[in-house]
Amino acid sequence: MQGKGTGALVLAAGKGTRMKSGTPKVLLPILGEPLLWYVLENLSGTPVDKKAVVVGHGRERVEDYVQEAWPETEICVQKRQNGTGHAVMSAGDWLRGLEHVIVLPGDVPQLSSRSAGWLLKEHVAGNGACTFFGFRPDDPSGYGRVIEKDGLVRVVEERDATEDEKKTPVANSGVYVFRVPDLLECLQGLGRENAQGEYYLTDVVESLSRTKAGAKMVLIDDADEVAGVNDPVQLARAAERIRDCILDRHMRAGVRCADPRTVYIGPKVQIDPDVSIDPFVQIYGGSKIGRGSRIGSHSLLRKVQCGNDVTITGHVDVRESSLADRSVIGPFSHIRNGSEIGEGAVIGKFVEVKNSRIGNDAKVPHLSYMGDADVGERTNVGAGTITCNYDGQKKHETRIGKDCFIGSDTMLVAPVELGDGSFTGAGSVITKDVPEGSLAVGRSRQTNIEGWAHRKKKQGGQS
Repeated sequence: MQGKGTGALVLAAGKGTRMKSGTPKVLLPILGEPLLWYVLENLSGTPVDKKAVVVGHGRERVEDYVQEAWPETEICVQKRQNGTGHAVMSAGDWLRGLEHVIVLPGDVPQLSSRSAGWLLKEHVAGNGACTFFGFRPDDPSGYGRVIEKDGLVRVVEERDATEDEKKTPVANSGVYVFRVPDLLECLQGLGRENAQGEYYLTDVVESLSRTKAGAKMVLIDDADEVAGVNDPVQLARAAERIRDCILDRHMRAGVRCADPRTVYIGPKVQIDPDVSIDPFVQIYGGSKIGRGSRIGSHSLLRKVQCGNDVTITGHVDVRESSLADRSVIGPFSHIRNGSEIGEGAVIGKFVEVKNSRIGNDAKVPHLSYMGDADVGERTNVGAGTITCNYDGQKKHETRIGKDCFIGSDTMLVAPVELGDGSFTGAGSVITKDVPEGSLAVGRSRQTNIEGWAHRKKKQGGQS
């Protein structure tokens, strides 16, 4: 595109009152990512030179998200939520110097890069002042109607429409491309003589339609692409459609889902071919699943780097951690806070691993807690073992060497270090470092009180 550049302006200042949520609407999640993420991500595949987001309601939270996740995107502030036209006015300084701008709501997560790019090309090819998407919804209730008559095109919001106008089947998508100088000039004369008493961006369409350059409506075939998300029902429907598209892409690339209706995979997830996913699995964030792995039922993975041939047996919760090749996890395991599970390692039933490294071929099979620990290769950790890592003020590290055997029900009171090839006796409380190749036993001597049970029973009978 020639000229001074093309921008994309996302309107994300609205309250979203029908959501009835304390979270700004554009930050509500679909498959682990905010609504706004989908809009900005899809714009990344279009020929735009720069992007901006208009913030208003929940400004701090939306602004923080944009600055962290999309630092190249500029922020424009709408101090009062006074309509879509006013939102665009708030971006006036940013708009100046652009040749064209695509303006769209922050709640159209299904609008594809292909469709947005096509609208931009149609606009430039037509050399008009405005080009926008219309669509034919099954039920146009709630949408503004596109009225074309006598060579003019205008958009009438439903609250301002007559009964005849409400019968019009073509609805306004809220996705526009404007030639910026024409848009800015038109905004200067924008009024708010309508039922809401707001500045409507739709009024700009009619004004530009009366100019020589004119305004043009083009129909988008897939109405779902421009379907807004205004309440929890629409949020769930959008999530379902996006989920289906993501699953379809992965399965066509060689991922097997036993029951796709119950599997949820986020848009950032990468999955290699020949991966098997059981029912009721959720995978979100920038997770990556390696070839030949199996994810068992009722497992949740969030920001997980999973190697090849990993087996997750089921009911496993892994977050912000890595699982190396051939590791076996679960069932009922919890791995979190940057933990690293080595090649061939086993994390078994009811085991929690937090901020720890478990070495290659090490085993933590049953009912244990490894917090702030470094466990060496081939070490076996017995059932019921706990790293006592917190003293009430600070977290401390436990270091267990290679080829160690930790007896069942061992309490490792950090900071403590066990040398390579060392052992601990079952039921021990280990408070001091254990030298390499040593056996550490830290428990009181057993005492048997003979006849105690008989005397206790006799005393109970006399009372």
